[in-house]
Amino acid sequence: MEFCQKCSSMMMPQKKAGKALLVCRGCGTKKQFQKKSFKISEHISHEEPEVVVVEKEFSSLPKTVVTCPKCAHTEAFWWLQQTRSGDEAPTLFFRCTNPKCKHSWRQYS
Repeated sequence: MEFCQKCSSMMMPQKKAGKALLVCRGCGTKKQFQKKSFKISEHISHEEPEVVVVEKEFSSLPKTVVTCPKCAHTEAFWWLQQTRSGDEAPTLFFRCTNPKCKHSWRQYS
């Protein structure tokens, strides 16, 4: 790694017309590269976000004792889901187990 003698910014390798140069990121100063060969490569990977699909059938989800705000039933299915950025707490979702109600609501941690 080399730094520019004029502005002290980092010099980046660059190939132009088959010649190897070091170019300053700050002021644009160019300097002949001392080594005979170098390789410039860049690898960018994009990870697909994990999508959580909540099925219509909730019977496989865990249950907890909580009061439904709609029908006052005291049992609900629950699951966690990351709805905001990764550095924030996940959101806790509930779904009433009363077959006549099936109300869903959320609780932020």
